[in-house]
Amino acid sequence: MTTPVTIIGAGLGGLTLARVLHVHGIPATIYEAEASPAARTQGGMLDIHDYNGQPALKAAGLFEEFLGLIHKGGEASRVLDRDGTVLLDEPDDGTGGRPEVHRGDLRRILLDSLPAGTIAWGHRAAAVRPLSDGRHEVTFSDGSSVTTGLLVGADGAWSRIRPLLSDAKPEYVGTSFIETYLFEADTRHPAGARAVGSGALFALAPGKGILAHREPGGVLHTYVALNKPQEWITGIDFTDARAAAARIAEEFAGWAPELTALITDGETPPNPRTINTLPIGHRWNRVPGVTLLGDAAHLMSPFAGEGANLAMYDGAELGNAIAAQPDDIEAALTAYEDALFPRSAAAATEAARNHKICFDTNSPHSLVDLFTGYEQAE
Repeated sequence: MTTPVTIIGAGLGGLTLARVLHVHGIPATIYEAEASPAARTQGGMLDIHDYNGQPALKAAGLFEEFLGLIHKGGEASRVLDRDGTVLLDEPDDGTGGRPEVHRGDLRRILLDSLPAGTIAWGHRAAAVRPLSDGRHEVTFSDGSSVTTGLLVGADGAWSRIRPLLSDAKPEYVGTSFIETYLFEADTRHPAGARAVGSGALFALAPGKGILAHREPGGVLHTYVALNKPQEWITGIDFTDARAAAARIAEEFAGWAPELTALITDGETPPNPRTINTLPIGHRWNRVPGVTLLGDAAHLMSPFAGEGANLAMYDGAELGNAIAAQPDDIEAALTAYEDALFPRSAAAATEAARNHKICFDTNSPHSLVDLFTGYEQAE
């Protein structure tokens, strides 16, 4: 293969693509906006599924290293009502179907698996334009540029590459998360630690919820979910952490104190994050020399746990497609996209359904029904 592979974005999907290409002896360069691998923290826990995320890691030759990252017991989940009553408590059964790992650890093994110089840090894509014969020029914010015959947009929700293929833009779905952390929870925040348990907590009511994950080292990562207009969220002054936390906690007046403490006892400033999605079934016509993966291609609600898994699977499938047809890149991209579109549409449909169930008028019982329905189907 003589066509250089240029990947925009060093998230899990872009890294998996570069790694699978490397396994097949195909070089690639990733251009990443962040200044270094340690420029920011890398999110929380991810459940890596045995039908997409794990096969991607096997294609990358990293499955054994992945097994060493698993947070044992982290597959446990429980559903509570606003009074703290446990409605469903599922322990980690140890089967490994959806083991939990920390995103930062997973990203590290991918980074470490790539040859030195694969990633150009501090290169934020500012503009991109088509040239001819399927080539594209990407200009970065520092004024430098690169011309490539194969461009992959792995640059997330607000992708700079997506407009080459599609006019679709992410839209707010009406739900926002506010995140915070509690540390040394078993000794310093025992009531909250008992409520969360050893894995994931879903304490829900119509239109709102307190969700949390237990992370390694006694860390509790809280996600407060509220169905509110964007203007309501942006109207809160998050630079005043104490006042912001108190304002968010007001929305949960009357809830069990061990649940509201996950908000008010937070030891990091509350961080708002709006939930945005691309249209379900987002797709595009084949454009020579360019494609997308991960959130750039199919941004969806997080309530199916598929975002990271699909990004890695996309990366692995695209890498394998290129390796299978290195002398016919357009055929490789066509094969990749023909499988990508129905796969991502099905996942986005499930994510939208789960999102609605979590906050509907029958919540949290509707989520219990969903979880027990999964068990019966199995």
